Amino acid sequence: MTAAISPFRWLSGNSALGEIFCVSFFRGLTPAEVLRRFGPEGATNRAMNMRDLWELVDEYTHLSRGGNGGGYVGVLQAGEWSVALEPLGWYAVLNQFWLRLSRGCEMVAVSRHDYAEDDFVHVIDGELFTRFSPRQSTHRWGRVPDALNPALSRAGLPTEDLDGVVSAAWDRSYGDRIARAFAVAAEVTGVTFTRELLDGPLLVGPVDQSPLSGPQPENV
Repeated sequence: MTAAISPFRWLSGNSALGEIFCVSFFRGLTPAEVLRRFGPEGATNRAMNMRDLWELVDEYTHLSRGGNGGGYVGVLQAGEWSVALEPLGWYAVLNQFWLRLSRGCEMVAVSRHDYAEDDFVHVIDGELFTRFSPRQSTHRWGRVPDALNPALSRAGLPTEDLDGVVSAAWDRSYGDRIARAFAVAAEVTGVTFTRELLDGPLLVGPVDQSPLSGPQPENV
């Protein structure tokens, strides 16, 4: 179990992505195709590094006062999956977004939000198959809420209500909940989301705010 989550422990605590972020995986889509689904019609995108993306996000959150996510998403290719990074964002786990993001493809997303709710979603062609909060993985819903139970168990996420002794043990390992969720995502996608992936180039574009009536970010 420890070995299963070791590659993802960098996403817990003071991670390089901070305390609020969302990472989503799309099977069979290119980064450009993913950005077209995230962005408003006619949006442009360009290649950047992680530092450039953070600068855009900082500018947008200053404008929006942080209530509308990071405003921008960076996407990279990892095998047959594209991986989308939303610093200070959470849109891929909102149903207003995953309905269109997952159209005609399979999508997995993990969101960390230390001041609200963490989330995990597995969606295929607009249909929610499994969803749970890494904070409370015993409560799952979707078309097949228990489909990922073996993966959850291997990652150390409980799938059934806990008695007092087990609950205390879970409380002690609570800080690893995000690492455990990414271990589950890796079982579904085959993508190990390592820190080194952030060192490569990203294709970056704006996130369409119209579903949530937020201020629209500028093109890159």
